[in-house]
Amino acid sequence: SNLSQIFFRQLDLPKPDIHLSIGGSTRGRQIGEAIQALDVVFAEASPAAVVVQGDTNTVLAAAIAANAREVPLVHVEAGLRSYDRSMPEEHNRVLTDHLSDLLLAPTETALNNLRTEGIDERRIEVTGNTVVEAVRRLIPTGDESDAILRSHDVARNHYVLATLHRPENVDDPDTLETILRQLVALPIPVMIPMHPRTTARISAFGLADVLSGLRVVGPVGYQEFLALGAGSAFLVSDSGGVQEEVSVYKRPLIVVRRSTERPEVLGTFAELVPPGDGINKVAMRWLEDLDRVHQRIATVESPYGDGSASQRSAEAIVGIINA
Repeated sequence: SNLSQIFFRQLDLPKPDIHLSIGGSTRGRQIGEAIQALDVVFAEASPAAVVVQGDTNTVLAAAIAANAREVPLVHVEAGLRSYDRSMPEEHNRVLTDHLSDLLLAPTETALNNLRTEGIDERRIEVTGNTVVEAVRRLIPTGDESDAILRSHDVARNHYVLATLHRPENVDDPDTLETILRQLVALPIPVMIPMHPRTTARISAFGLADVLSGLRVVGPVGYQEFLALGAGSAFLVSDSGGVQEEVSVYKRPLIVVRRSTERPEVLGTFAELVPPGDGINKVAMRWLEDLDRVHQRIATVESPYGDGSASQRSAEAIVGIINA
């Protein structure tokens, strides 16, 4: 529920007509089974277009299935690149972009990435990112935000919000322990909504004792997470979405990864720090003058647009359907 149903409810989305029920297996098997299932769906439904967003295994599977059925393919968040071939998501997004008939790029950086790869610019539209609208519409403010912080017994600007789930961080016991111990060493409370993948790895690696120094909670809903992020001193995360969200609600972020496909926020809202003692060094530097850090980014515009990405994307999709 906390990783699926709550998002449909909070985002006021209709229930999906189809559940593929594919998960918990290898990447290759997930993609293969999803292609097969979606091929059947597309054959029966004859869609005017297939729209995919992001860089998940499902995105690549849908792209291949749409291409096989000669259905126009639209990729939202096209052109993101980390240039790190060790990331499965990098392969997913590159392949999807080159299969797509319409590429909705969130930024000029993404547009330039696509140009460099020789993709016809007539297939590309720079739209901004819909995350701006989502955050602005859903983030709790005022009394509602205060109530969420009180429910977790944290004080505004006096705690850190952390998330970890990427394989590069949680599938190696030494790396995972290093990150957790860096968080424990911080002088203010660290709240970590624990992803099921991370929970399983901590148990398997015998690292449960390290968690005693952290405030561990289960996965939280999107609105609650936004309130916790906006109320924090700063965030520590390996999430791509969080890198975008902090640029809207103006909080600094330590990106715990070797590379990122969202360089637009580096040097303003975020610092890229590989697992190690650099996490604590950056955190302590920020804590020494947190008000100044917050003031510095408070007026920096989000690189992901002005909040009109949904309208621009919809118009571009209608255009390709009617072409």
